[in-house]
Amino acid sequence: MENILVIGIAGGSGSGKTTLMNNILTAFQGDITVLSHDNYYRRHDDLPYEQRCKLNYDEPAALETDLMARQLEQLRQGHAIDCPVYDFTVHNRSDKTIHIEPHKVILIDGILIFENEQLRNLMDIKIYVDTDADIRLCRRVLRDVRERGRTLESVLEQYQQTVKPMHEKYVEPSKKHAHIIVPEGGHNEVALEMIMSKIRRHLEELSCR
Repeated sequence: MENILVIGIAGGSGSGKTTLMNNILTAFQGDITVLSHDNYYRRHDDLPYEQRCKLNYDEPAALETDLMARQLEQLRQGHAIDCPVYDFTVHNRSDKTIHIEPHKVILIDGILIFENEQLRNLMDIKIYVDTDADIRLCRRVLRDVRERGRTLESVLEQYQQTVKPMHEKYVEPSKKHAHIIVPEGGHNEVALEMIMSKIRRHLEELSCR
């Protein structure tokens, strides 16, 4: 399939990537495919839960990014994929998959999607959501405790040991690859409208062909 617009949305954990994506999805239901880097965390069936809890999930090696790049290329060519599913409650990849069909716009998100050159080169527009560290930490605590069954202590320990140092080493430097830097994510209405205007023009051009 030709003329698929691929938009990458990166930023630190808790920066507001999901809010931005959800706002876009609400405006363009049926025209957008979503692919999340989070689903490509590597499988660790060989390790017990206690050891999986201690792994560094915020470095590039933790993710099977080459698989994501191959599947994104398949989507760009108009082919459906079966995307892996990651279960954050057990720190391991699930046995389930998600069948994903290509649409006119593909949104991909993740903290490290701009760090990988192969994946980065498949994106037409790269957006970095830039949010203060204290706000990101508060959002991460709420999300991990409410949605992922974590304790407050485990979230803070993980943040100090891996999330913060890996953000400074990999995520923040990848901002240089972005076409657009959006402060405060989906709450930035001006930036959101600019992004949606670009998507509208793309869809209108396709409908005229």
